[in-house]
Amino acid sequence: MKQRGFEIAKGYEDKNINIPVRKTKNSAAYDVEAAEDIIIPKYYPGIKPTLVPTGLKAYCGDDECFLLLNRSSGPKKGFILANSVGLVDADYYGNESNDGHFFFAFFNCSDHDLEVKKGDVIGQVLFLKYLTTDNDQAEGVRTGGFGSTDK
Repeated sequence: MKQRGFEIAKGYEDKNINIPVRKTKNSAAYDVEAAEDIIIPKYYPGIKPTLVPTGLKAYCGDDECFLLLNRSSGPKKGFILANSVGLVDADYYGNESNDGHFFFAFFNCSDHDLEVKKGDVIGQVLFLKYLTTDNDQAEGVRTGGFGSTDK
């Protein structure tokens, strides 16, 4: 029985995507690579974040989620996650609008455009269990991908 892990997202099966790994036995998070070359333009007021595709989806238990985290070296290079930390719910996996493909959303705070190459490690994924309150009554069902829980 599967508990948690990564799979290749639809549309990326033939793109030589690497499944994330932890680099040491005591690492908490899995290093994630960019699925394609992309330019992240330098920041200016009003610019939207650049979504960097991973070519991956991740599955976990119903009482789990995963976090998309910046690498410690990211800010030194100018990479800043637009949402500080991305939180991805278990029911995002395999959703009908994007199959659960997760992206990293970056701003570039350097003084020049940043080039990301396919295979560059761009961030980390950390799986977590979460708790609910005694009076929790959530019964909604996800019907889409990114941003769909607001609808």
